[in-house]
Amino acid sequence: MSIKLILYCIFIPFSIWIMTSTNLDKIFKKNSIMQIHCLYLVLSLCLSYLLVNFFVDIYGTVSLL
Repeated sequence: MSIKLILYCIFIPFSIWIMTSTNLDKIFKKNSIMQIHCLYLVLSLCLSYLLVNFFVDIYGTVSLL
């Protein structure tokens, strides 16, 4: 199993947990719950992608030393 897949499995729930602590209800119109959930999902996937690539790059840099 790839290390990236394991990191994605760790960071996707972690980033969703982080995103749910934000209050984006004030930005959107009333009764637009589906759009808010989609935004949470997209932002969580983007955040987890950045975190996984950061840690893989750090691991690659440290292993070269």
